Amino acid sequence: MNTRGPIRAAVARRTAGRAARVRAAGVTLLELLIVLSIMGLVAAFVVPLLGPGMSTAELKSAARQVAAGLRLARSEAVATRLDTRLVLDLEQRTMHVDRDPRVLALPRDVELKLYTAQNDLVSEKSGAVRFYPDGGSNGGRITLASGERKYDVDVDWLTGRVKILD
Repeated sequence: MNTRGPIRAAVARRTAGRAARVRAAGVTLLELLIVLSIMGLVAAFVVPLLGPGMSTAELKSAARQVAAGLRLARSEAVATRLDTRLVLDLEQRTMHVDRDPRVLALPRDVELKLYTAQNDLVSEKSGAVRFYPDGGSNGGRITLASGERKYDVDVDWLTGRVKILD
């Protein structure tokens, strides 16, 4: 009796079923082209809405630059045992630390807001965050924004700790 015939037929049926399933799981070239053209149309409408603003990386970089200036002012106050301020000019988009001749420029596209003690407001367009010899501060917040994105650079009044908030 020859049993090889039915076994071969069963194997052939299993192989044919697998091949049909593999073909059904694939994506045709036409489907791929339709999806790509829809993505292209969506991108054509969305990109102009973003407008000419700062990138998130540039805005984060400006926030880090402000935080570094604040930390420099704090370390200067502790090292020299004198009150030290970081003066921020909102109109010119510049900042500098007392007794440091360097003036650092911030990007023109960034929108700045300064929240600090009333006696450290130099004018409507200029103000400062003050650090004390013990490392403490008068506290404050500098907000950097571009469109809907913004970063807050906070200064804790008690410890003088500087941190960037998203």
